[in-house]
Amino acid sequence: MNMTVSLILTAFMAVCLLLSASSRLLHCIRMVALQGVLLGVLPCFMWNWESGVPGGEFWFSSFINIAVKGVLLPVMLVRAMHKAGVKRELEPLAGYSWSLLIITVAGALALWLSRSLELSGVPVLAVPAAAMTVFTGLFIIISRRKAITQALGFLAFENGIALFGVAMHLEYGFFVELGILLDVLVLVFVMGIAVFQISREFEHIDADRLNLLTDTEEGK
Repeated sequence: MNMTVSLILTAFMAVCLLLSASSRLLHCIRMVALQGVLLGVLPCFMWNWESGVPGGEFWFSSFINIAVKGVLLPVMLVRAMHKAGVKRELEPLAGYSWSLLIITVAGALALWLSRSLELSGVPVLAVPAAAMTVFTGLFIIISRRKAITQALGFLAFENGIALFGVAMHLEYGFFVELGILLDVLVLVFVMGIAVFQISREFEHIDADRLNLLTDTEEGK
């Protein structure tokens, strides 16, 4: 079980590297969907099955993560991507080589800092994987121009928070997770509508171009 948990946490960190280095939106959506599925199955490998079978809250939380983060939200983003007619993030604020380097350094720093934490009963890679996922989500939100990619950043950010709660066995983590998930679900709905409207009106979905909007004659 411990080996499987380590592999899942390592996969989280690998996905962060792939997200930072990929320009294809469909590939990025699939990577975030994979995080959702891994987040749903992780508790199954962390549970002490010798102590008994987990309750309904456990199974419901896993199902919600897989169904919503692994299927529903990615499908919504793929539909928004097709409606907007965009396939790649072509001009990020931070280049892909630099992005990969920054995320790699962030992951290494998280691993180094986690060594100073004395946590019993917690997987070694739990804190570094969660911190790296949160940082990757924030970095994507800041460094990417496309609204869809920024929505992916929000999802990755939320996945990192949820991963931290699952790995640390936080009390009431289920209710916190549902609250954050509801916020992210509403966000993706709004972002999907915004992507469609921005694409229809301005023939692109570069969020930073909205800064050029003005109601004065000089801006026309």
